[in-house]
Amino acid sequence: MKRVHAMPFGATVHGGGVDFALWAPSANDILLLYTPAGAATVSHAMQRSADGWHRLTLADAHHGDSYAYRLPDGITMPDPASRFNPQDVHKPSQIVDPVRFNWTDAEWRGRPWHEAVVYELHVGTFTEEGTFNATRERLRELAELGITAVELMPLADFPGARNWGYDGVLQFAPDASYGPPEDLKALVAAAHALGLMVLVDVVYNHFGPEGNYLHACCPEFFNTAERTPWGSAMNFDGPHSRTVRDFFIHNALYWVEEFHVDGLRMDAIHAIRDTSPKHIVQEIREALDAGPARERHVHLVLENDANQASMLARDGSGRPIAGTAQWNDDLHHAVHTLATGEGDGYYADYADDPAAGFARALAEGFIYQGQPSAFRGGEPRGEPSTQLPPTAFVSYLQTHDQVGNRAFGERIHTLGDPVLVRAAFACLLLSPHVPMFFMGDEFSASSPFLYFCDFGPELASAVAEGRRAEFGGFAAFADEAARARIPDPNAEETFLASKLRWRERGTRPHFARLCEVQQLLDVRYRLLVPHLAGAHRAGNHRVEAGVIQLDWELGEKRLHLVSNLGTQTAVQAAAPPGAVIYSTGSAADAAGLRLERGAVHATLEDMGVD
Repeated sequence: MKRVHAMPFGATVHGGGVDFALWAPSANDILLLYTPAGAATVSHAMQRSADGWHRLTLADAHHGDSYAYRLPDGITMPDPASRFNPQDVHKPSQIVDPVRFNWTDAEWRGRPWHEAVVYELHVGTFTEEGTFNATRERLRELAELGITAVELMPLADFPGARNWGYDGVLQFAPDASYGPPEDLKALVAAAHALGLMVLVDVVYNHFGPEGNYLHACCPEFFNTAERTPWGSAMNFDGPHSRTVRDFFIHNALYWVEEFHVDGLRMDAIHAIRDTSPKHIVQEIREALDAGPARERHVHLVLENDANQASMLARDGSGRPIAGTAQWNDDLHHAVHTLATGEGDGYYADYADDPAAGFARALAEGFIYQGQPSAFRGGEPRGEPSTQLPPTAFVSYLQTHDQVGNRAFGERIHTLGDPVLVRAAFACLLLSPHVPMFFMGDEFSASSPFLYFCDFGPELASAVAEGRRAEFGGFAAFADEAARARIPDPNAEETFLASKLRWRERGTRPHFARLCEVQQLLDVRYRLLVPHLAGAHRAGNHRVEAGVIQLDWELGEKRLHLVSNLGTQTAVQAAAPPGAVIYSTGSAADAAGLRLERGAVHATLEDMGVD
């Protein structure tokens, strides 16, 4: 079984050698610098066409040879569509022949989205080795736990030896610090053999601050009139935007076809500036549907701070017209405020009644569905989401963002009330939402997840100073000495401190937590998943004195959930109808149901007609 994605960009291996293609309308007289394995570099003039393409075919070029482009001003750069850059982002690219890899998962057709239990991981810190191969060796433990989808933080080649991945500059090249492309393919094949989907996080709203040569060779990639937090916006809707759009559409297809992944998570689409009649997200969805999704399940998960429910709309057959699902930060923010009592920054929007916010998020998806946000100066935020199925929301108690953007990278189970954290996690896993773990959640990992990078000296200093200044507005970091304790993002020890400590998994109390999670996922798999495809709209919620009561229609079943998230040590509540599928901290009595603080009680009611 061979897999290759055909595209107009980059180096394409065929029987007659290798075709090289670079789109650079503003440049003339580009040279290809070709270096055969073990030989000296030879320069070749490329042919420029009227539409800005520079092309050349070398009959004697092979897999494993190196190449780069030299611009008229003398800048030497890698291929923006490089499939592999073994010496990092400033050095030559390497020719890759995808058909050399032999796939073993020909029968894999993916999994429907309602079966998803997502596990977000960073390849560099998931294991001590920090490689694709080491990650592959840990997949069985995730599958045995009940995980069904592994989401890899961005893989696109970034500057230096370590990075979260959101500073990628070579969108088609898996970062060499994790291993060569064939190691990633072996990881995907191994995941499929275990019944695990693989999602890849992609960043189409900006390039990283170091190593992006597109500004030099192809300024048409950017819309300088539109600014984002990372600089000029991608040119998705201006002159020459057709080729820019094609670049990213091909990138999406590349990961799904050539690496056989099961979908993408698109970072911060609210930062994509696109006024085209058809948004780039929808065009990517249509390209996937017209291609690989004809034969298997392919999912598109969005991050969208604007809470645009329209991006998650379904067609008449219930299929997504753009995003399959969205990361649900609203639910996270409510839980975090509830469990920790923090109300600074954006948490202020959730501080009034976080239990009620959590209940609304579980029932309806978004908390903010068009009402004004105080944190955003009173601007309305979001769109109504009650028409969406619960599986349109990927919900969690923490992510790389919510942990890593703290000064010391603390996880919620080290910050929050443990009773409320455990209860909220049980509520999430027993809800019809698609739950997501951040690596280590399952055993309450003690390791932090810090912000780390590996930029050149000048940029490294600016990033470290900027991060410490960013926290200067918080009372805890008001003085310079306190800010100085914030870990330097560029220091190797910051990266090393973020690695999971796998030995914890078998020690108390980590093993006890692991067993609790496995029990919850077993209940979810056996009793809920068979009915989740029947969940087509929002649920109902009620809140009184911190006790949340929810129900959702799951086809011929109705799921009921009640939990005491208040301050009272015990409260009475009406017992929901149906068969008990999970209960902790609760006891039936003559008055109904006695709920200890942190109790969670779930039932499944049969609504079928005899």
